[in-house]
Amino acid sequence: MATLQRHLGTSRAIVIGLAAMIGAGVFYVWAPAAAAAGTGLLIGLVIAGVIASLNALSSAQLAMAYPVSGGTYAYGRALLGPWWGFSAGWLFMAGKTASAAAIALIAGGYLWPDAARPVAVAVVVILGVINMTGIRSTAGVSTAIVLTVLCGLLVVLAATVFGGALQGASLDAETMTDAGWYGILQSAGLLFFCFAGYARMATLGEEVKDPRRTLPRAIIIALGITLLLYAVIGWLCVTILGPVALAESVSPVADLLGGGEPWSGMARIVAAIACLGSLLGILAGLSRTGLAMARERDLPGPLSGISGRTHAPVVAETVIALAAICAVLFVDPSHLIGFSACSVLVYYAIAHLSALRQQGTDRWLPRVVQYAGVAGCLLLAFTLPWQGVVASMVWLAVGLAARGIHSG
Repeated sequence: MATLQRHLGTSRAIVIGLAAMIGAGVFYVWAPAAAAAGTGLLIGLVIAGVIASLNALSSAQLAMAYPVSGGTYAYGRALLGPWWGFSAGWLFMAGKTASAAAIALIAGGYLWPDAARPVAVAVVVILGVINMTGIRSTAGVSTAIVLTVLCGLLVVLAATVFGGALQGASLDAETMTDAGWYGILQSAGLLFFCFAGYARMATLGEEVKDPRRTLPRAIIIALGITLLLYAVIGWLCVTILGPVALAESVSPVADLLGGGEPWSGMARIVAAIACLGSLLGILAGLSRTGLAMARERDLPGPLSGISGRTHAPVVAETVIALAAICAVLFVDPSHLIGFSACSVLVYYAIAHLSALRQQGTDRWLPRVVQYAGVAGCLLLAFTLPWQGVVASMVWLAVGLAARGIHSG
């Protein structure tokens, strides 16, 4: 069986994780989260950050013991059984393909609003080709994207803080709104969508140097940087814009400085670049999970094909890119986000259940981390809009039925 090559060190793994997490979400998620929770958005951000941290810790513990491609698909299969592993992989493949399509459409809207869908298709094709040239190319492009996005965000934040936007900004009784705990939890589910990029690092386990040391460090460091950045931006958005104006904002980050040129133009460019970084990481993670599932015949065997020249899973990359393009062309992005968030939260619940089964030297976290993680993931999953929850559960049922028929 052909295997992938171990090219990634800690710094490159961190960069891929940052590119996946500091993506389109930082530029648009604050408005729908504020609409759901009002001032409670900040509480939702804390909840999302806590659950993301629990997920990252369990993912790190699992990645140390199972440094292979596939992420929770591989962990669930090894520790819980083939059906659990299949459920995780099936949900991840569908949820993240939906996410890839949504982010491609967002990128298309930023780059050329009148031709968002054709641009989105072109973006998927170009990034898919980059991934097919090997993980080194993915890491190199991710590095350029992360540096550009971080620099752009730092310029905006510095201009906000030192440009006087904070002077006189406060949350008084007239601007404070709160939709209650249901709204707060729904905002946490939406905000969690932005943090889920650390799964991409775990799915690349077969291509990481010294994975037992590299993966836990990369996952925790990348998430820590992202949490800090999101906390600052979220606080500034609520404090300066206020929850009512924030909920109605089309470009919250640009609006921090009044929304006019050159800031809105700069925010649009940086947001488009951030979308590309996030999409690049998602496509890479999807192809590795598809590769792992094909090896075990949970997906068609040809998806396990690896290029002898680039050592990349080119067949899986091609099929996933085509699936994302179909979603871009025929599905509205608003329908994709809830489905994706619910599917990925259930995926992480299975990761926690897998980590609970670890024993001896493979375990270095207290079990309370996994118990809290399972409860938190399922709570957020089932407070998302019902359409996404129903679609996710129907998709899982279809997959399990198909596997049962095939194995029978």
